[in-house]
Amino acid sequence: MARWTRNELLQALNLYHRTPFGKQHSTYPPIVKLAEKLGRTPGSVSMKLNNLTSLDPIEKARGIKGLSGASKLDREIWDEFENNLPALAEESEPLLEPDAVEPNGPSEGLSLTKTRRHQSFFRRTVLETYQYLCCITGNPLPELLRASHIVPWSQSEELRLKPTNGLCLSATFDAAFDRGLISFDDHYRLLVASRIAKQLPNEELETIFLSRVGKPLALPEKNLPSYEALEWHRLNLFVS
Repeated sequence: MARWTRNELLQALNLYHRTPFGKQHSTYPPIVKLAEKLGRTPGSVSMKLNNLTSLDPIEKARGIKGLSGASKLDREIWDEFENNLPALAEESEPLLEPDAVEPNGPSEGLSLTKTRRHQSFFRRTVLETYQYLCCITGNPLPELLRASHIVPWSQSEELRLKPTNGLCLSATFDAAFDRGLISFDDHYRLLVASRIAKQLPNEELETIFLSRVGKPLALPEKNLPSYEALEWHRLNLFVS
């Protein structure tokens, strides 16, 4: 099998960021899909993701070592993008989904094109991290799921593309979270704003929101929501 190229590694690194360690095997559908695209075997792509695991300090801190066969180019690519997810999004998203993130005609500016690539990376990473399930309700319909920023896009350039600044929420809960009507405590338990309680009695609000107060969200295996981001949300957006 030919050596991995830079473009191939960029796509593998993109996939790595949204694949839990326990899913880095040759039968995981996204791995199979990328293997077909690259003309490689699923086993080869799986091994590459496990090579990248050995370079990940977060996984090392969890006691996960990965495989020891990372190449010089693997290390170079990892070092280049470890703290620069925007650059990874800009380079890898057009390789993975060229029709979805390429310019919409000659009039679309570079800034807008970059934004679309960034948003595509963030959405793809967050939704796959949560296995396309709302972390509150378990809703599995992709059309109704949103990659919600904990600290809003406009508030922090540094956190815009970090998967730990994202939650997979169904549309209603995404809107409520964005407007500070719900939040989560340090134990990831649902908080509901007093404004909602003031609308009672209301069967709809009781069923959707109040029946879930205090229940923990379903945590992903990778990219756990940031405590710091959630604290920011509680202090700056949540209407307690």
